[in-house]
Formats: sequence, structure tokens, C-alpha cells
Amino acid sequence: MGRARHAALLIAALGLSAFPAVADPPLSVIDWLSQSTAAPGDPVALPSDDTSDPAEDTITVTTLEAPRADAAGILSPSLTGLPRALWGPASTDDVIARIEAVPRDLLPALSELFTVLLLAEANPPRGPANDDRLLLARVDRLLERGALDRAGALLDQAGVTTSERFRRRFDVALLEGTETEACKILLDRPGVTPTHAARVFCLARGGDWPAAALVLESANSLGLLSRDEDLLLARFLDPEIIGEIAFDRYTPSPLTFRMLEAIGEPQPTGPLPLAFAWADLRPTRGWKAQLEAAERLGRQGVLSGNLLFGLYQRKRPSASGGVWERAKTIQALQSALAEPGGDGLANAASKAWSQMEAAGLGPMFANQYGAELAQLGLDGAPGALAIRIGLMSNAYERVAIDADPDADVDPFLIALARGVPDTALARDPLSLAVREGFQADGPPPAMRPYLDEGRTGEAILIAITQFAEGVDGDPDGISDAVALLRSLGLHKAARRASIELLLNAAPS
Repeated sequence: MGRARHAALLIAALGLSAFPAVADPPLSVIDWLSQSTAAPGDPVALPSDDTSDPAEDTITVTTLEAPRADAAGILSPSLTGLPRALWGPASTDDVIARIEAVPRDLLPALSELFTVLLLAEANPPRGPANDDRLLLARVDRLLERGALDRAGALLDQAGVTTSERFRRRFDVALLEGTETEACKILLDRPGVTPTHAARVFCLARGGDWPAAALVLESANSLGLLSRDEDLLLARFLDPEIIGEIAFDRYTPSPLTFRMLEAIGEPQPTGPLPLAFAWADLRPTRGWKAQLEAAERLGRQGVLSGNLLFGLYQRKRPSASGGVWERAKTIQALQSALAEPGGDGLANAASKAWSQMEAAGLGPMFANQYGAELAQLGLDGAPGALAIRIGLMSNAYERVAIDADPDADVDPFLIALARGVPDTALARDPLSLAVREGFQADGPPPAMRPYLDEGRTGEAILIAITQFAEGVDGDPDGISDAVALLRSLGLHKAARRASIELLLNAAPS
């Protein structure tokens, strides 16, 4: 028994929590949001015939029967299998701290589970009735991971009725290229007061150029614009205006990003936060930009494999290296799969896997081709590689059941994928930790207070964090995380994460 487990047992025996909550949850990691809405009390430049009250956004009305925004979700308890009382008596600060503590680099199965928690419909934790900080924390983690569609859907479910919610929804629309509807909300909804820049942009997008020019002139007369802001807005309205804009091109807001694009100075999305990559998937972008953006999003698991692999096959690469090489190998694999009896299939599969794994796209490749490759009956080393790739796919259990017993694949890995890890020996520390977690009778002692109090969501977030940290050297954390997930009925997540862990640790 490791020292970490001894410590957990001692803490449990003393009746304390092994995982104290963070008193002050960190601020949002999203520092690139557009200033599309005005803060209460800020001066806002409006056309002279506009009677909107800038202070109106400071008033929030919540009826006793109104649902809390923090309860919003797009996955119901019947879909997630999680309780509606997911957070129990936990405070909003406790839950936000747990969400922020989850590492940014997760195995695909854990990333999927984390996303489910972020999108789950559940009773809100303890906090003020008009407090939507948990909603915003969930949205911000989705935005950070580039999951624009999910963030937008969650905001729509909660209702885009406050400035902070609208800022995020507006930026999602800007990056997805669907800003026309967002601008309509911005200009028509009294509870959302736009800044001068957002108003100029939306009025111009709607074809009301005179009103947009009047807002810009009013903002200038009130001294609300810096030289660069004025020049950017002026050039957005009149492309013939000449002048160098000194905005920091590495941290533009989505609104600045789109206006720079409109005046003929598009910014590369590679150095920008991941969410900006969606802008490069539009048909107006070049093939290379689309491929690079799709790969960035694919590494986070927020993009359909069909989209990425469809892009790889769109046309013949005209250069070598990098993304072009991956496109070539995927096209060669597709050709080889069209003639499965050919001698080149094993070589094509091996080259494609090597390229994709080196680029951090192994999980996407496995889900796209793993099951098919495992069923081809390849012999020797290519056959063993096909099985390992198949085990990384969503079809892992079927691949394990059909696997050639003579293939050079770890028997414990096969048994684990079949759901019977007790039937094979675990020969290395990580395998032993996984097996211990599957043999555990109930959750680890340190986690029982959370479960007894109904703080199920926090317990899952802790398990995700423990497992992720265990990958870097704490096998006991892996055992505890597996035991906890199984005790909550999350057998599939526990098994998939364990399989991914062992496959990543083993040589290809």
C-alpha cells in the first residue's frame, strides 16, 4: 500500500476531507472576450434618436418560480445517468473551484466525462438566486477547449439575458460566422447595452451605414475611443481610409479579429486561443488553414472525425511535410482500404498511424479507422498494431472479444477491454493500479463523505483530477479514481480511461 493511500485512510479516520475546497475560486481563464456590452454606468455612444437607457442593464428581476441559470444544461439526467441533485449542499464557490482545478490535458475518456458534467442539467449549488457564476465558469471551460457549439447551446438553454452571457454568445457567433442573428439580439434586446464598437459593427452588418457612422462620431466626441480603436472602426466603415493599427495581434478579441478580417488584414489563428480556430473552417479559408484548424480542434476532441478526415481527402497535397504529409498518408490508407487484399495495406496503416500519433491525433485516427483495421486479420506486428489501435476506439470491447489470442498484445489490456480484468495478470505499476481500482469494494474512504452528503459532481471532478495527476506518477490516485467512478456506475468511463492510460504508456 502506497504512502498516498495511507494518508487518505488516516484523513478519513479523523473525519476530515482529503480534498479541501478552495476558498476563492480563480477568475475566468477567458481574457479575450469582446467588450461587446457596456458595464453598468459606462458611457455609451448612441444615435441621437435612440432612447435606450444605459443603466437598464443594472436591473435584474428574478421571480420566485424562475429557474436558476446555474441549473441550465443541455444533457438531462436521463441522458447522463447522473442525479439531478448533482452538487448536493456544495456552495457555488466549491464547485467552481473544482471545475477550475481539473487539468487542461486529459485523456479522451476523461475529457468526455468532464464535458458531460459541464453540460449536465442539475439543481444549482448553494448561492444567491440571481448568481450565474457557475454557468459562466462552465461556459468558459468549454470556450477554453474550443467547444464553441456546446458553449453556445448551453448559453441558449440558460437564456442570453445578461451582459456577461451575451458577451460569450456574441463571441461564439463571431467565431462561427453566424453574427447576423447575434447582432439582431444586440440591437433589439433592451436588457443588453452594446458598446460603441459592437454597435458600429452590428449596424454596419445590418446595412445601416449612416447610423454606424453617427455612433462612431458620437463616441469620438465623448472621448471614448483610443486612436487605434477609432482608426479600426473608421476603416471598417470605409476601407479607403489608410492608417496603421497597432493592436496586439496575438490577443485580439473576436470582434477585433473579425473587423481586421473585414478590412483586409486577417490574422493567423495559430497563435490565438483555440476557439479562434473555428474561424479557419469557413469555406473562404484556404485548404491548409482549414486542415491546421481542424487538427488543433481535433486534438481537444471537439471536432467530428468525419470533418477532419474528409478535409484530408479533399484534394491532392501540393507540398511535403507537416499537415501535407498527414493528408498524403490518409489518402494512401484510403486507397489501400479500397483493396484490402493488397500487400500495401499493412504498410499504409502503419505509416498513417505513425504520422497521426506523432501529431497528437492518435485518438481521432483510432475512432475513425481502429475498428475497421482490427477486423482485417493482419498478421504479425501489423496485426498487433491494428488491435491496439482498435482498443483505443469506441469499439474497444468488440475489438478485444474478436482479437487473435496469439497476437502480441498485453493480455491484461485485452481482459480489461472485455470487462474482466481479474482474468489476466497485471505486470507493471500502472496495470496494477488499474486492477486494484477494479477490485475495490466501493469508493475510497476519503471520498465517502462527499458521497454521503450527495456531492456527487464534486466527487467525479476530484476523480478526473486524481486520474489525470496519476498519469504523471501517482498510481494510488489512479486506483482511487477508478474505484470511485465504478462506485457511481460510471464503469464505461473508468474502463476507457484505463485502456487509454495503458495504451499511451506502452510502446506502439
